[in-house]
Amino acid sequence: MMDRHTIGITAEMLTLISETDEFKGAWRALGRLAPEQLSGLKRVATVESIGSSTRIEGARLSDKEIESLLNNLDVQKFESRDEQEVAGYADVMNLIFESYEDIPLTENHIRQLHRDLLRHSEKDYWHRGNYKTSSNHVQAFDPDGGNLGVIFETTSPFETPRQMEALVNWANRFLSNKELHPLLVISVFIVVFLAIHPFQDGNGRLSRILTTLLLLRAGYAYVPYSSLEAVIEQSKEAYYLALRRTQSSLKKDMPEWTPWIIYFLRALQQQKNRLQARIDQDMYLLGQLSPLSLQILELAKFRGRVTIGELVVLTNANRNTVKKHLENLVAKRHLQQHGMGRGSWYSL
Repeated sequence: MMDRHTIGITAEMLTLISETDEFKGAWRALGRLAPEQLSGLKRVATVESIGSSTRIEGARLSDKEIESLLNNLDVQKFESRDEQEVAGYADVMNLIFESYEDIPLTENHIRQLHRDLLRHSEKDYWHRGNYKTSSNHVQAFDPDGGNLGVIFETTSPFETPRQMEALVNWANRFLSNKELHPLLVISVFIVVFLAIHPFQDGNGRLSRILTTLLLLRAGYAYVPYSSLEAVIEQSKEAYYLALRRTQSSLKKDMPEWTPWIIYFLRALQQQKNRLQARIDQDMYLLGQLSPLSLQILELAKFRGRVTIGELVVLTNANRNTVKKHLENLVAKRHLQQHGMGRGSWYSL
């Protein structure tokens, strides 16, 4: 299906892969950061990932609105389609973060992830977890919503099962025999997956979920702490251009893999750069925190959740002083506030 000899390895690819792998190794030391730092990084990255990935597909919720929604996921009733998409994406991300080692790349797991991704979406109940039954070519629209025509023809419903089986087998083969670097395998898998467009809807969101799954399974343990989806949202035009340039050549004897692979590796570079910058900033900010703020963080870490009243007793500090320190810690994203007024409480 995909001859590895058609993938021309350039000097830039080697440099980007080497840089990403160097950070992967360094994370073993960075991963021993204080739990409150890791928790804060993961919370921010999760909100950004859900927001960016759903907005790429047309949703309109801001990161702030998404953060509020995530704090109330137990409601289980989501009125708008945007809310339904966010809830589904959050469910699947949490599943992958917690259980990626137990989710090998198989067609069954891909279909299950698609089902879970759309589990809250009322209009998608009829097709979730199943390959497409009608054509879903990629079309372009003008600013007023007018159809400008098909810009990319995806795989037919009849051919989809066969091509998905071949793609999954190819990826597993090269991930296990290590003839290709895993980042190249993941890159090729994603661009072909999107060319097949195996499901009626949700393919873009699922492709980014699968990217996270495959990166985690390949040992890139820092992925949950920095949003690749946010990088893609901020370079959306380049993302689509790279996809189309490679996808339009896939039927040739020598596909042009380079445009997509270079985009993908550069996005990974940006992802790890963003994480390094946030770690550096957090280390600086923690160094600037007062002894009382550090004590509050330690209490929140130990107890799981704290209230203002509890902190006043435990720290023997003035109530107004505790409130100001809490406000500062929330503003700097070291703590998260839940609720308002006397019923509010705080956690990492």
